[in-house]
Amino acid sequence: MSLKAKILIGYLLIGLCFGIYAANWGDLAYKGLAYNLGGGLVWPVMLFPGLGKIIGGLIMIGVVALLFIS
Repeated sequence: MSLKAKILIGYLLIGLCFGIYAANWGDLAYKGLAYNLGGGLVWPVMLFPGLGKIIGGLIMIGVVALLFIS
C-alpha cells in the first residue's frame, strides 16, 4: 500500500469518526447522521472555520483563472 493510499484512508477514517461524533454529541446532532457524515468529509473546515474562507477564495481564483485561460 502506497503512502498516498494510507494518507487518504487516514483522512477518511478521521472524517468518519468526526461525522459519527457530531451526529451523536455535536451542535448539529439534530440534523442527522447523513448531514454530519457530509461534514465529516470536510472535517478540517468544520474544526477551523477560517479555513473555509481560504478554500473558498482559492476556488474563486481558480474559476477566474479558468475563465481567463479559455
